[in-house]
Amino acid sequence: MEALLKKELSCSQVKLAGHSGGGCISQGQSYDTDLGRLYVKANHKAEARRMFEGEMASLQAIQQTGTIRVPKPIKVIDQPSGGALLVMEHMDFKSLNRQSAKLGENLADLHLHNQRLRDKLTKQSRTVGEGPGQSDLQYVDKFGFHTVTCCGYIPLVNDWQEDWVTFYTQQRLQHQLDLLEKSSGDREARELWSQLQLKIPQLFAGIEIVPSLLHGDLWGGNVAEIDSGPVIFDPASFYGHSEFELAIAGMFGGFGSSFYSAYHAKMPKAPGFDKRLKLYQLFHYLNHWNHFGSGYRGSSLSTMRSLLK
Repeated sequence: MEALLKKELSCSQVKLAGHSGGGCISQGQSYDTDLGRLYVKANHKAEARRMFEGEMASLQAIQQTGTIRVPKPIKVIDQPSGGALLVMEHMDFKSLNRQSAKLGENLADLHLHNQRLRDKLTKQSRTVGEGPGQSDLQYVDKFGFHTVTCCGYIPLVNDWQEDWVTFYTQQRLQHQLDLLEKSSGDREARELWSQLQLKIPQLFAGIEIVPSLLHGDLWGGNVAEIDSGPVIFDPASFYGHSEFELAIAGMFGGFGSSFYSAYHAKMPKAPGFDKRLKLYQLFHYLNHWNHFGSGYRGSSLSTMRSLLK
């Protein structure tokens, strides 16, 4: 590993630093190098490069907004034995505690960033002599992402769509249900989905949705704090509805009332928020069913039933 990192990073010094970590998808290890201390994630699956390239693109996109801290990504490296590595800045993480409200504020700023670009460009276009061509700001007016990202190890369909309901129904929920159909052919899931997809548009009546850059997998295990503020990591980014971000946050804990108060002070809840949140949680239950098996079948089906009431 040290020899590979020396070669790929053009380093003369690479030494194991003793900090290790990881989750159910990848494992990580820190190294001291002449570029500073780096954190290296490793995954041996054949699709690891695609997964890490999506994560690197996500980290870069979030970093470019200047709204919330993420580890700076450095390089994706192929492993000779198969799989890939993602090299990034090392950070001394602590569990989220004092910075919970700040995380809520920063996350709202991330979600508002694209809308603020739109408003700024609109204002410039109304100012004599300041057309959009004189700005390097890039407002994104569609839903999707410029590359494949993975929530877990399953690749997301990020093809650009003008309509959010179409994007979410087809490229998030339908995609997960298609995977389930191949693996288990669950009849009840199929029947509930045939009813539910007819009702989904009603949940968005009267709501304007401006594409927001999302972390995409923001549960308690993917946030931390350092001395200077909160940090988010392990993203599966795309431009989507800001409410989607809060779905998995509420499913697996890790976020207290100060986080939500600070977030909603900048991003007030729109009418119908609670029911749409269930719809967004459905994606994560289906994704967990596809990753980890039928232990998540009950949650997936009960969420579909409750949305049909």
